[in-house]
Amino acid sequence: MKQKINPAYRSIGVNFNSAGEAEVLLWSPAAKTVELKIEGKDRIRLKKTEYGYWELTTKKLNPGDSYQFILDGEKELPDSASLSQPDGVHGVSQALNLKNFSWTDNAWQNLPLNDYIFYELHTGTFTPEGTFAAIEKKLDHLVELGVTAIELMPVAQFPGERNWGYDGVFPYAVQNSYGGADGLRHLVNACHNKGLAVVLDVVYNHMGPEGNYFNEYGPYFTEKYNTPWGNAINFDDAWCDAVRQYFIENVLMWFRDFHIDALRLDAVHAIKDLSTKHILQEIKEQVDVLIAASGRQHYLIVELDLNDHKFINPLAKQGYGMDAQWIDEFHHALRVTAGEERTGYYSDFNGIEHLAKSYKGAYVYDGVYSPHRLKTFGAKVEHNPGEQFIVFSQNHDHVGNRMLGERTSKLVSFEMQKLMAAAVMVSPYLPMLFMGEEWSESNPFLYFVSHTDKDLVEAVRKGRKEEFKAFHAEGEAPDPQAEDTFNRSKLQWPLSHKGHHQVMFNYYKALIALRKSHPALYQLNRENLEVEAQPKNNTLLLHRWHGNEDVYCLMNFSKSVQQLQLPNGDKEWRLLLDSAAPAWNGPAKVANLPNNESAVTLQPESIIIYTSNHV
Repeated sequence: MKQKINPAYRSIGVNFNSAGEAEVLLWSPAAKTVELKIEGKDRIRLKKTEYGYWELTTKKLNPGDSYQFILDGEKELPDSASLSQPDGVHGVSQALNLKNFSWTDNAWQNLPLNDYIFYELHTGTFTPEGTFAAIEKKLDHLVELGVTAIELMPVAQFPGERNWGYDGVFPYAVQNSYGGADGLRHLVNACHNKGLAVVLDVVYNHMGPEGNYFNEYGPYFTEKYNTPWGNAINFDDAWCDAVRQYFIENVLMWFRDFHIDALRLDAVHAIKDLSTKHILQEIKEQVDVLIAASGRQHYLIVELDLNDHKFINPLAKQGYGMDAQWIDEFHHALRVTAGEERTGYYSDFNGIEHLAKSYKGAYVYDGVYSPHRLKTFGAKVEHNPGEQFIVFSQNHDHVGNRMLGERTSKLVSFEMQKLMAAAVMVSPYLPMLFMGEEWSESNPFLYFVSHTDKDLVEAVRKGRKEEFKAFHAEGEAPDPQAEDTFNRSKLQWPLSHKGHHQVMFNYYKALIALRKSHPALYQLNRENLEVEAQPKNNTLLLHRWHGNEDVYCLMNFSKSVQQLQLPNGDKEWRLLLDSAAPAWNGPAKVANLPNNESAVTLQPESIIIYTSNHV
């Protein structure tokens, strides 16, 4: 049985009440004794209560104090629910009072989900300094660009100072080298004051290997299921109640105490749970209670590789109630259309026909046979609105999981980069950018770690080599452990104001402004959409409409000049964007169409967007 969850405060770990006392709650069902060791002060015994919990209320532990737990008189361990690890994953924990922060974002109201334009970034490589404070200095750039939400890759404490964040082992503690809990809250506060929402990437499907002390406390993992990272987190086996509460309270903490607007839950298909009530469903129920109590809106977004709309269907329709999901299949179809070799997970995608299918139906594999998976896969999406799907032309996974971490800027031409960006922005879904793509960043985004265990470092190296077999990559992968690998992945901010990089930035600004200003584009109605692909010419015509406005997006993914037909009739065409225009360093400019003319000439690797109004 779980402790009763109160949306108003965190119950597990170390927390401070209104009287200034430390209230300590630890779960360790097999322990015979538990002591709190306060560095330089006392050792105090905890009292055992029901269901494996241990409790203590004391005035001897104060905010800022370092502490550990001692199990059975000998095991000295950091707190599994630590809020701060100032000396890293193997060091002592530090007590924090989450109520001690001066927020100035009281006027902030979370954006409607359909207004989200995501900007994914990695704190360590987004700026030279690699801190939350340094991100704050770049917020004006993001506001000028036009994005509406920053999405932070995971910030839970990980080993060392170099990591993507998916090796976190203290889900409640904010990475010390980034600026810790106060640094993150200061960033969120600054974002809200500039009109930006904040999304945080969290990992509830596994824990990292180094600094993982969970098994010392209790059965946080189960042998019932195996995942790519080992035994699954225990969401449905014996003693799972406390584990479920641990992660539910983590969600509530980010929303309540850090004012995070949305969470992106990593790879929820790897969460193993056959309970009557799935852990995601229970998380959604508790978040709804928090929303009702606080009056603040929050969203739950999932990375999902199952093409199963049950995850995003509302609770009332027996779904898990997640608000939105990433759509990798749109990305895969787009990249193959743009010339990506059909190897590895791209082998399932034929290019432009699948891109057209994703524009209309979100999922490409929607109950049809998948040659890559060797089985029938997925289900059709019929009633889920466009705002429940997030699309992109690149993200941390699909850049960083290339052997050399090449961004799109290194894989395709300048013209194709513009076309791919527009293909995302005109979709009936929520668009996401990956940091630096808005100025055609040339540095790679590589996979990097800073483990201290030599055997683990070697295992990571071998694992990376194995991962690239499906892509038949040649050469040696950069060493994930090397500091140079991390430094090469940092953005080059001076580029954003130079030459074609500045042109690309201005192009992205124009694209985002276009999406925001035309109802046919920003209204995410999947029903008001028609799409026609011409595989022979590698061209696509996307037609979207709202009210009396029609928008036609003509895309040429081929390397040759092509023609596309617009509908005949008495229409007054207006040119909204031509990616081949000289303003965008393109090879040509297309004039506005006269009435009743239907043939449009498209330059290679370009998009032209027209609008017309009808009565």
